Amino acid sequence: MNKTLNNMAKEPVASFVFAHGAGAGQNSEFMQLMAEGLSKHSINVVRFNFAYMQLAEELGKRRPPERADKLLAHFNAVLSDVDSSFPIFIGGKSMGGRMASMLLQESKALGCICMGYPFHPPGQSEKLRTAHLETINKPVLILQGERDTFGTREEISSYNLSTQVQVSYLTDGDHSFKPRKASGFSLDGHINLAIIQTAEFIKSHI
Repeated sequence: MNKTLNNMAKEPVASFVFAHGAGAGQNSEFMQLMAEGLSKHSINVVRFNFAYMQLAEELGKRRPPERADKLLAHFNAVLSDVDSSFPIFIGGKSMGGRMASMLLQESKALGCICMGYPFHPPGQSEKLRTAHLETINKPVLILQGERDTFGTREEISSYNLSTQVQVSYLTDGDHSFKPRKASGFSLDGHINLAIIQTAEFIKSHI
């Protein structure tokens, strides 16, 4: 069940268990770029596919994500197999980051990094997914595009998040961190910044 991909650092200081988003698995370009980048910053990265995504890839047919309880159980199973000789952090892209943040409190992980947190479904800002983030007492870094339709900078500023939750914004970025050309910023630049900020966050909490 827990077939993982590992990007091993030369002299690792920590391990990061990295979950994918709802629509693209562990092999997506975003996941690969982040994992390769973090391994160059002395962080081992463990990627995995949730069961529905593994099946979708095998069948060559898109499938919807499973219920949160199944996703969390799978994430927990992967986490239990990770070598504990290094400090462990968890996180993920969008849905994967949300699942990691829901696991964090009761897990052995020291902190969590969410890349494009889905604060609410696009166009449904009243359906907030922030209850656990209001009371969490382990460190969380959320890397968010300023104009992410799952939670814009303006919207997030009104949320009552725990003081342990730090939000860092990528200028003019969307849910994938991509900025508009006119902004003068680039997707490559934002991904590189996200790698650096993730590595700094991890190293500051070990």
